[in-house]
Amino acid sequence: LQEVETATNPGRRLIIVEGDIRDPGDVGAALDAPVDSIIHLAAMAGVRASIENPALYYDVNVMGTLRLLEAARTMAAKPLFVFASTSSVYGNATAFPLAEDDPCDRPLVPYSASKRAAEMLGHAFHNLYGLDFTALRLFTVYGSRNRPDMMAYKVADSASSGAAVPLYNRGQLHRDWTHVSDITAGVVAAADKRLGYEVINLGRGEPVLLADFVRLIEADAGAAASMKEAAMPPGDVHKTDASIEKARALLGYEPRVSVAEGVRELMTWFAARAEVP
Repeated sequence: LQEVETATNPGRRLIIVEGDIRDPGDVGAALDAPVDSIIHLAAMAGVRASIENPALYYDVNVMGTLRLLEAARTMAAKPLFVFASTSSVYGNATAFPLAEDDPCDRPLVPYSASKRAAEMLGHAFHNLYGLDFTALRLFTVYGSRNRPDMMAYKVADSASSGAAVPLYNRGQLHRDWTHVSDITAGVVAAADKRLGYEVINLGRGEPVLLADFVRLIEADAGAAASMKEAAMPPGDVHKTDASIEKARALLGYEPRVSVAEGVRELMTWFAARAEVP
């Protein structure tokens, strides 16, 4: 939050309300004035952790989203609702690239199920109350301020500290690595477009092997990461690959950061972070 406040442009008013999206009082405090759009990024994230605590994921990701939808639909001027969903709703697909109308009714873990349930709640509120709702299915986001539980951060940390990181399936997993700046551009574009109800992929559309991604980080760090071969955990998939034609058509979305450029940016941030006492 301190970084957000520092980065705010002079003259722009930013009010930060710290709270819980499951709490009607906190939601009311955040939405006590008219708003043009709600960009809903709050969630319990992570595929594997949801296996250990499914009730918490359901409570936050489904019930928390419901609280926000209820608040939005009662506002005099209904805001546009932009929801951060996930590529994991597609499950263990076998046909690529993944398009928005592909089947997504076989989630592999509670996290995926909770995000898909929230997408469907959005459709119900659009149907009943005319709420504009755009669900953005995000594909393997990485870059500055990466969550420590994500693979990109873990590998960067391993190259720096030597900490062991599991390498699933010998690194033979394809991921549609998408830099956070490209995702941000897509989210901002979605917040300016009332489209009724839409589901839109945000990715690069150019999947890269995990093993190759690790090598890019090692090359930038000038050190090898300590990768330990491990079996794929339940809920992981062999490949993600986004079709982004719909995002291009509806949002003017065009990813600009190559994976090599994105890794350099990630490592620059990681090095600067490591230098902070």
